[in-house]
Amino acid sequence: MNWGMKNRMSRIFNPETGRTLMFAVDHGYFMGPTTGLENITETVDPLLPYADTLMLTRGALRNYIAPEKDTSIIMRVSSGTSILNKNLLHEGLSVSMEESLRMNASAVAFSIMVGAEFERDTLLAFSQLVDEAERYGMPTLAVTAVGKGLDRDARYLSLATRIAGELGARIVKTYYCDNFERVTSTSPVPVVIAGGKKVPEQDALTTAYNAIQAGAAGVDMGRNIFQSESPVAMVQAVRAIVHANATPDEAFEMFNDLK
Repeated sequence: MNWGMKNRMSRIFNPETGRTLMFAVDHGYFMGPTTGLENITETVDPLLPYADTLMLTRGALRNYIAPEKDTSIIMRVSSGTSILNKNLLHEGLSVSMEESLRMNASAVAFSIMVGAEFERDTLLAFSQLVDEAERYGMPTLAVTAVGKGLDRDARYLSLATRIAGELGARIVKTYYCDNFERVTSTSPVPVVIAGGKKVPEQDALTTAYNAIQAGAAGVDMGRNIFQSESPVAMVQAVRAIVHANATPDEAFEMFNDLK
């Protein structure tokens, strides 16, 4: 791993804990103005001090995040379909490596669809992205998207995660499931869980805790933070789980105190 790659990875994963709290606000590229992200600046600015890295699109970065902010960026570089398309995540590369470097990204994120009819398209496109990213010391994050008819169980998620790692991903983002140890123990690279749809705060904190205990290297949470009744309190509670080994009860108590 070259110096540039190591440096970028250290801006994503806290060197003291080896873990990361990613804050995902890239929903707009296929969902439009998601509730809570109508104005990304207003949503994100109060939360930046508590997140290790921010995952978003180039348009959102350019228009909503001040360049003076010392924030690690994971650039969403895949797109191609919206929520109106039946093949929701049939994505291809939509941002060049030159653009990602120009915008000082610490990593690039691309969605793959293992088990879908267009599986081959996304896997080959991701492999090509890895070739180019490695040339420039840029980490790649593979998002193991799950389409209709596919179960989010350990069998499927370990398959998708392992494939992503074998293709060259430096980080994999996937969903939490029962027997999550199977997913993390069979992955050659760090695994970060997706926060998913909004659930009650205590449930989201419990999922984050269980994932970390099962070997996850971090949490990439979006809606469960920015749609919380108190986003600033919630991001600090999640951070306590990721970096301070807080239990769900301790983190929920912190959330209630801070809100």
